[in-house]
Amino acid sequence: MPAKTIDHAFTAEGLLGAATDPTYAGVPSFLRRRLTKSAEAADVTVWGVPFDGLVSNRPGARFGPQALRRASMIFDNDPQYPFGRDLFEKLSVVDYGDCLLDYRKPDQAHAAIRAEAAAILRKTGFLLTLGGDHSITYPLLQAHAETHGPLALVHFDAHQDTWETAEGRVDHGSFVTAAVPERLIDPTASIQVGIRTHAPDDLGIEIIHGNAVEDMTSVAIAERIRARVGGRKVYLTFDIDCLDVAFAPGTGTPVAGGPSSAKMLAVLHKLGALDIVGADVVEVSPPYDHADMTAIAGATVAMYLIGLLAERKAKG
Repeated sequence: MPAKTIDHAFTAEGLLGAATDPTYAGVPSFLRRRLTKSAEAADVTVWGVPFDGLVSNRPGARFGPQALRRASMIFDNDPQYPFGRDLFEKLSVVDYGDCLLDYRKPDQAHAAIRAEAAAILRKTGFLLTLGGDHSITYPLLQAHAETHGPLALVHFDAHQDTWETAEGRVDHGSFVTAAVPERLIDPTASIQVGIRTHAPDDLGIEIIHGNAVEDMTSVAIAERIRARVGGRKVYLTFDIDCLDVAFAPGTGTPVAGGPSSAKMLAVLHKLGALDIVGADVVEVSPPYDHADMTAIAGATVAMYLIGLLAERKAKG
């Protein structure tokens, strides 16, 4: 075991290798990765988008990136479960910090997110975003589609986010409505998991409703996702309210009757064959959280996504 160090976020000499900070101390960065605005050498760039100006219910997701970073500090230098490896032995990951947004000009937030995401994607292989409300997925899809073309969307959520919206107006319940006609996503290759509400239109996207999730195994859910996506490039978005409120109370629009964190993590672990080119974890609202339960769940989802990329890198 290497000698203990602290403040790995800025004392690390390279981008590879696990940190050895005490789990309760040190400068917080996501999974103890180096904090830097230089992403050129990184396989994966993690950043935060602290924006919750377009929520219809409870705000607070602007504090999500901070909470997710803090929660990720519990992932110390042990091999990460269930991957059984140091995720950073071969996979280089940096924490880029947060997107700068002017709170006085919320109408300009999406343009700023899109522009900075596009700039990061020109430097790095993979962008993992910590939100923020779910409206931020719209500019993120715009930036990723510029690079990859129309994407398959794998969408974990209690809500379809396909509510009607006036032209030019996109909120956290309508980002999918805006993404489909812009051809940012291909609905025939997209799927939503955990839906427990009704919206006016499914826009051609396949849905696994919450009651079906309850009856299915994680193997069956993952098979449905893989079958729908095929060989398409995937953007994966995980709204933390996909989980039942018992596992994720700290969110803006909680819905009872959802799956456990254990079940959804088991599904994620089985998606390694997908060509995931970008992802986000959104709607963690710390003011409504208890004992960091929601932040820990969200940080674990993000860690699993990095774990899938680490496994892909290890296989060459």
